Amino acid sequence: MKNKLIITRLWDGIATALYLDGRAAELSFDRETETPLPGNIYIGKVKNVVKNIQAAFVEIEDGISCYLPLSEKAEPYFTNKTNSPRLVAGDELLVQIAREGVKTKAPTVTANISFPGKYLVLTSGKTQTGISAKLAKAERERLQQIAGRLPEGNFGWILRTNAAEAEEEEILREAETLAKRFEDICRTARYRTCKSCLYRSPAAWLAHLKDIRQTECEEILTDDQGLYDRLQAYLAENLPADAEKLSFYEDRLLPLYKLYSLEGAFEEALRERVWLKSGAYLVIQPTEALTAIDVNTGKCERGKKASETFRKINLEAAREAARQIRLRNLSGIILIDFINMDSKEEEQRLLAALDAELQKDPVKAYAVDITPLGLAEVTRKRVQKPLAEKMRQSVPQGRNPHCAQEPR
Repeated sequence: MKNKLIITRLWDGIATALYLDGRAAELSFDRETETPLPGNIYIGKVKNVVKNIQAAFVEIEDGISCYLPLSEKAEPYFTNKTNSPRLVAGDELLVQIAREGVKTKAPTVTANISFPGKYLVLTSGKTQTGISAKLAKAERERLQQIAGRLPEGNFGWILRTNAAEAEEEEILREAETLAKRFEDICRTARYRTCKSCLYRSPAAWLAHLKDIRQTECEEILTDDQGLYDRLQAYLAENLPADAEKLSFYEDRLLPLYKLYSLEGAFEEALRERVWLKSGAYLVIQPTEALTAIDVNTGKCERGKKASETFRKINLEAAREAARQIRLRNLSGIILIDFINMDSKEEEQRLLAALDAELQKDPVKAYAVDITPLGLAEVTRKRVQKPLAEKMRQSVPQGRNPHCAQEPR
């Protein structure tokens, strides 16, 4: 079965589902909105600097102030600077939204401007070139040779995991496009007024196309003509090598969301309880500070040797926990309470198995350690809001599967 990316309209928004080997691996839901998106670049004005938290608050639009950490090693591009050598109130500079605002927290911005492509990321904060650590040594050496031919300037490069499948010409072509975009923005900024938006990031469902690994998407499928036209234009400009993957689904009797049971997939991804084939189950509970995942034996029949049964359940739970973390877009601190193991060696083998599953995720995630209380610590980079939060904010109450009661 082909690995497919499904993009369609659902619940007055745009639903995106990545299917790998017939199972949903990623789900997302977005409303078309005019609110500032991660990746947008503005000429912001420093409203105040708070020394005790090492941060500045920068206004990017009237009434929208963002958090700028002063701890980052940045060389800001100022469009209007006061006489002070330090960052002070009144300074005007280029900032880029790094993270959306979450609940009561303001959006986070950075003075390190970056442009992600499919194979490369241009970064203004560093002038060196880095290569994804997930690549094999031979591939890293090949990309190191290509890196020497990348455009030079007041920026650096990161070669992404996707670069492993790309020809040199494709990488260099993308590099030229990203470098020109950065230089155009720096040149334009001199003539624009404060709080101007110099660059608007594509909608999240479009921008996500760059982050999907080459091997994970063989077809992009939509049944909406408007979405198809936007996808076609975006692919032609940004990902020409993937343009041939786009297909239009035309069966009016069986809508795309019905064919792939998207409503059911979203409902399952928001349930607290996840059943495993063995009869065991996971309980997934996001909180303000972290996400807790509990492993329970449930209906699993124990064999003569309980320790062997528990080992198999834990390995199955590790695979499913990694899948659910990606599916639900969980991030930050995640604690997994596996069934107690007999020895430290068993714990380390389980931790290694969990980490191997997490490495399949294109978002940076890894298993840190097992605490003295037996909890596996996992951390995952935050790139967007979790699926549950997006659904709560975007889908009407009566139509949101998150509102359904969890069967006990």
